[in-house]
Amino acid sequence: MSTTDPLDRLVNLRDLGGQPVSDGVLTRAGVVLRSDAPHAGDRAPEDVPSWPPEVVVDLRDSWETEREEHPLAEVAEVRNVPLLEDLQDVEVEIDDAAHDLTKLYQTILQGAPKKLVEVFRIVLEADGPVLIHCAAGKDRTGVSAALLLSAVGVRDDAIVADYARTDQNMFRVLQRLDAAPVLPPGVDEEMVRELMSTPTEAIESVLDTFRRFEDRAAGWLRSHGVTEDELTRWRQKFTAKA
Repeated sequence: MSTTDPLDRLVNLRDLGGQPVSDGVLTRAGVVLRSDAPHAGDRAPEDVPSWPPEVVVDLRDSWETEREEHPLAEVAEVRNVPLLEDLQDVEVEIDDAAHDLTKLYQTILQGAPKKLVEVFRIVLEADGPVLIHCAAGKDRTGVSAALLLSAVGVRDDAIVADYARTDQNMFRVLQRLDAAPVLPPGVDEEMVRELMSTPTEAIESVLDTFRRFEDRAAGWLRSHGVTEDELTRWRQKFTAKA
């Protein structure tokens, strides 16, 4: 995306359809979209046929959203799943030398599994396209997208590639955030540059966690209460022959 493009639209938006699962099988378009946070007055995207979404999953915390109605509330059902809220005291088992985002992503996996299951079930039960977003559409959205993709068997390298696509959009995302976003608790200005990057080792740590389970993310979801019927319905909903 050109850095001269207007800012009155989502700049980190994409459909998660078309990802490779197995020979001749791809994820289905029009099921899940991911993006940065919508703004009031945004233009509808011209290259996304499944717009507007039927359901929006807003992963931002309450302190990020308390002063405004969601911009898509008039056209979609908005579900708030504050993925990082109440995680300040969660202690994760991880190498002290790990990238800060690796620590953050493991904190989400280890401290908010019920919320990730809630995201999965919202997408599963929706009658139309679902948009998942946080502020930048990178971290909370990236972990959620990896979960949904891995749960149907999308190849790890394709999941990493989708995550890394955000890197080319970050300049525009920062402009949309007025280049000085309000910082969450525990994050100082010196950490912003690192936290705004998309190091592949961070999302790979999520995939490493999934690989400890049979069927990867499907197994992780199963271990947190998701039923076999739900997993089967998700595969049927999100995959199709090319």
